[in-house]
Amino acid sequence: MRTLVECVPNFSEGRDAEKISRIVDAARAVHGVTIFDLHSDASHNRSVLTFVGAPDAVGEAAIRLVGEAARLIDMNAHRGEHPRIGSTDVVPFVPVEGVTMEDCVRIAHAAGEEIFRRFAIPVYFYEAAALRPNRRLLENIRRGQYEGLREAVLTDPSRLPDVCSSTGGPQLHLTAGATAVGARRFLVAFNVNLNTNDAAIAKMIARKIRTSGGGLPALKAIGVLLHYDATGGSPEQGSAPARAETRAQVAMNLTDFEQTSMLVAYQAVEREAAQLGISIHSSELVGLAPQAAFGGAPPEQLKLANFSSRMIFEQRLDAVLAAGL
Repeated sequence: MRTLVECVPNFSEGRDAEKISRIVDAARAVHGVTIFDLHSDASHNRSVLTFVGAPDAVGEAAIRLVGEAARLIDMNAHRGEHPRIGSTDVVPFVPVEGVTMEDCVRIAHAAGEEIFRRFAIPVYFYEAAALRPNRRLLENIRRGQYEGLREAVLTDPSRLPDVCSSTGGPQLHLTAGATAVGARRFLVAFNVNLNTNDAAIAKMIARKIRTSGGGLPALKAIGVLLHYDATGGSPEQGSAPARAETRAQVAMNLTDFEQTSMLVAYQAVEREAAQLGISIHSSELVGLAPQAAFGGAPPEQLKLANFSSRMIFEQRLDAVLAAGL
């Protein structure tokens, strides 16, 4: 029986193309791994990589990627709109074919131990791999982000990583911070851009529609401000375009698209924005999504920018399998 696992590491570099390429190549070099997608965002200063392969190969590729990111990214100098705790922020493993969630938990635990053994980067386990109930939710681990967590671990035993030194003190890696490693179902990262540069509006909408605010089920959301050049692309680090533009964004994670689809999430943002006299500019899918996650809506209805059929997970998987993964 064929066994396939998906891994979607998020690392804290979205501006330097050379660094991004080197980090991705660290995973690509592992035999048996196929890169499905790479999404980089300069405003978030973050990249999301998707790769699929046999369990052992995927685990090794994730470990190597974390090591390369640690060599290239200094969190003390990192700035970006997206919450993060380390050079590699999260490493989730997702069952695809012939594997169970329990298998992915074992992969996550083994990878976390090896990340610390090789690179001395402390690890937190989250979602199905969590060792403590309050760490199932990633936002609990990320509270305070890198800067806050770096200080909290020195004085608060409840913030200590799950894998860390027993002799060298309760500190994060001096430049790479910490990494959260988990096992979970498919997660859809879906962002809606508003026709306003008022980040407070995006934050207000995010609070109203997310699960924790009494909104939609299985939905996490934050409001951020993005920076674009005049053609709509994100500027490279250090290059302030003469006609720079800003746009507020509601950035969302759909943790169970069967409960809340992209269509339902989009309509919720559209509804709340309309009550404030704001329209939708566009939306974006970060990485891949199963066909069912669209909720039956065509990409045009969601105003998806830069969309292609390769972003539908089943179509991408079929194409890769046909080519001999």
